[in-house]
Amino acid sequence: MRTQPGKSKALPKSMATESPPNDAIALLMADHEHVKDLFDQFDGLGERAMVSKKKLVDDICNELTKHTMIEEELFYPAVRALGKQFEDDIDEALVEHAAAKQLIAQLLTMDASDDLYDAKVTVLSEQIAHHVEEEEGDIFATVRKSALDLVALGSQMAQRKQQIPDPAR
Repeated sequence: MRTQPGKSKALPKSMATESPPNDAIALLMADHEHVKDLFDQFDGLGERAMVSKKKLVDDICNELTKHTMIEEELFYPAVRALGKQFEDDIDEALVEHAAAKQLIAQLLTMDASDDLYDAKVTVLSEQIAHHVEEEEGDIFATVRKSALDLVALGSQMAQRKQQIPDPAR
């Protein structure tokens, strides 16, 4: 983008800053994409990149911890209140969260050079990919058609997410 002398050098609004997602589902999907990108970065690291691996895994664990908390505290109860048709999906999601939390807790206490470190990251990535596929494929489409105020819920979720400390720090 060229600028003329005397003209503002500000970027167009869409490029200047990333705007936060405007509803609960958009926020969760943005989280999903961000964590997928972090896992992809991890997969691209060499065997000796121990410092980079540990930093990425700490970031993954931080993001997943915050994400699961806002889902469990705000999103899932709101979805469950929509009716019994969501009961099984939410129950399964909670079990998937519990499994992920176990791996997260283990990874946060490990060094990148420890035995099974990479294997645990791979299993966590696979579990999260499965969870995301089910959430985005089964739950989100139906919730989007409901009367749930996704913008208000998204605002609450974004605010809560900001309050949660990073577990890896």
